[in-house]
Amino acid sequence: MNNTITPGLPAFPGTSPTNPTTPSSSGTGGGFGDTLKDAIRQVNDLSDNSDQKVTELVQGDRQDVHNVMIAVEKADIAFQLMMQVRNKIVNAYQEVSKLQF
Repeated sequence: MNNTITPGLPAFPGTSPTNPTTPSSSGTGGGFGDTLKDAIRQVNDLSDNSDQKVTELVQGDRQDVHNVMIAVEKADIAFQLMMQVRNKIVNAYQEVSKLQF
């Protein structure tokens, strides 16, 4: 099983390959926690955007069903990715906690 990260691919939806994360305001470049918070914020933004588009569609303000479905699928895929990352983090923590020092 190959668990390597391919350079040039965005880590989370909404990030670009050249700038996968936004540096923290402290100028330290951020850490794992900041990257995780940013990824969760992006997933939440996608979810809020899809909720807004669905509400507009139901109220009759929007006629383009296919753009609404695209927004909903983006939010769903981003959430599934976030849950898989969470599962990997939990599994890694459990493995490290089993080690004897």
